[in-house]
Amino acid sequence: MTTLDQVESTHFDTVVIGFGKAGKTLAMGLANAGRSVALIEESPAMYGGTCINIGCVPTKTLLHDADLHSAVAPGSATGPDDYSSAMARKKALRKKMNAANLAMVEKPGAVVIDGRAEFVGERRIKVTAGTDELEVTGENVIINTGATPRVPTIDGLPENPVEDPRVLFSTELIDRDALPRRMAVLGAGFIGLELANMYAKFGSEVTVLNGKDRLVPHEDSEASEAIEEVLTQNGVRFLFGTSLTSVDAPQSTEAPLTLNLDVDGEAQALEVDALLISIGRVPRTEGLGLEAAGVESGPRGIVVDDFLRTSAKNVWAVGDVNGGPQFTFVSYDDHRIVKDQLLAGKGESGRSLANRGPVPNCTFLTPPFARVGLSEKDARQKAESEGWDVAVARAKVADIAVMPRPKAVAEARGYLQVVVDRKTEQILGATLFCIDAQEVINTVTLAMKLQLPYTALRDAIYTHPSTTEGFNGLLQQI
Repeated sequence: MTTLDQVESTHFDTVVIGFGKAGKTLAMGLANAGRSVALIEESPAMYGGTCINIGCVPTKTLLHDADLHSAVAPGSATGPDDYSSAMARKKALRKKMNAANLAMVEKPGAVVIDGRAEFVGERRIKVTAGTDELEVTGENVIINTGATPRVPTIDGLPENPVEDPRVLFSTELIDRDALPRRMAVLGAGFIGLELANMYAKFGSEVTVLNGKDRLVPHEDSEASEAIEEVLTQNGVRFLFGTSLTSVDAPQSTEAPLTLNLDVDGEAQALEVDALLISIGRVPRTEGLGLEAAGVESGPRGIVVDDFLRTSAKNVWAVGDVNGGPQFTFVSYDDHRIVKDQLLAGKGESGRSLANRGPVPNCTFLTPPFARVGLSEKDARQKAESEGWDVAVARAKVADIAVMPRPKAVAEARGYLQVVVDRKTEQILGATLFCIDAQEVINTVTLAMKLQLPYTALRDAIYTHPSTTEGFNGLLQQI
């Protein structure tokens, strides 16, 4: 890392704001190509970006240990003891990866500058670190500042609710040394469900407050029912049609919170030791000075075209800040789009959002829930306009005889679903709620990208026993 007084040059070929996946990968690639690069990062604790510090890696590390030592499994050890050891392992891994990411970028041609970045003109950036300031400029600028939790106003709590140590966003929760005995989760999005599942398996009494009448209402009803059933088995309690009206927060932070709820019009009170707020994340643009740079932003974040170009010349926005899907792997693909312009010289003939292809996603529940393409509901809604003859193959994991792996590892819950167009035999989408779903969904995504017929998956030879071979049986339905 470099402090402001150590910066030797203030003009660079490319300035990257934020140490996220796309930005750091571009910084490394540009430096390796002989370009001068400055990567500005506000916090040393975020070297490497959200994923390795407060997102994917630490949460999946904790989930692994929660599954391994599940407090809801017969004969398991006590939750707090398991949680303490898991937290120590998570922190050690984070520290190691944080340092490794800094070392990966700090190579000849690239400098990591500690400080807060703010545009003060066209590709002119003021960097502030304490009372010190420095202005840097770049021929190109890449904005990679990520996203931040959406902060609600809750009666009874400070304007910034996490000023009360009993109130947490995901970042604070997964860094908390003590396992909450009773925890409520405000919000039933996929991040909230992941954390509810994990902490229930560690032994917390977890209640999810959901304003809707079912989980994941944008998914097929089968998904909603299956996820609720599995998470309930994992120890999560759900309150549907519920809003949080106010919180009674005693002055002593050792005392529990009382959540005053409206549950389908009925007033209820819930006493908890911790409240997790998980109502979504918004692009992190506050304080960036976008107007001074001529960069347009909107409700979803910085406005970009198919090549991730902003409204300002030679300024790109990558990762969560540009309003696209908030996934690390999408951020990585964003870097490819910009790389084609800055290094490959392909201009508009290169990679773009328009030719990206299907993007999978996975929610790491127990078992994982993975999706790509269209749900059955969405496919049937589009069938007439697209001329599709929609067919759906769906089966419970426990009923797929040719797939013994889930039974062998004692996780045969969930289901597999593939949606196809009979006319063209093209795969329109898939939902995999099963063990290994985070891996198997990539096979479906590749088949869709290459426009392979569903029969290619049906008739393929897979290793045995594996979850992938479920396609041999499942797709016989069509």
